[in-house]
Amino acid sequence: MTPAPDALARAADVLRRGGLVAFPTETFYGLGAAALDRSAVRRVFALKGRPASSPLLVLVDGLPMAERIAVIPATARPLIARHWPGALTLVFAARDVVPEELTASTGKVGVRFSSHPVASGLVHALGDPVTAPSANLSGRAPPTDAASVAQDFGGTIEVILDAGETAGGLPSTVLDVTVDPPRVIRPGAVKV
Repeated sequence: MTPAPDALARAADVLRRGGLVAFPTETFYGLGAAALDRSAVRRVFALKGRPASSPLLVLVDGLPMAERIAVIPATARPLIARHWPGALTLVFAARDVVPEELTASTGKVGVRFSSHPVASGLVHALGDPVTAPSANLSGRAPPTDAASVAQDFGGTIEVILDAGETAGGLPSTVLDVTVDPPRVIRPGAVKV
């Protein structure tokens, strides 16, 4: 089951207006806000009950969008070529356009290009990065279906893009490429 293209366009419009959208990724359902909208980012933290000290990762639709929000070192380019789109989140130095709230004042941003057609389609429809923490209350298991998202958030988010059950399993691997050698922050679906 895949939402119709007009559903992605409507969801992107919700994001443009500061709303929140739950959507499937390769592993779990994510909670999306327009990543460059401070108010929407704050809403993600509040709704999830997520500590302000825990940065949000974002999804992009390719390297050009990633370069708009992050400084991409040459050492990361082979990883991008090999693992994007996919379940590898790379942590880069954030550019000034990225809200401090999103980075938890670290100056770094986790960026991923999802291989799931709904996730990547939503980012493309918006034309800007989208936040993608799991669409659950902090401390609960990440959801693999739209019904679980609805149980946690009910009518508190504007749209849930239901594309059936996701694979679950390991979350994306998070690799910090701002340090040498790169450091695995969270082991996950991609072995690096």
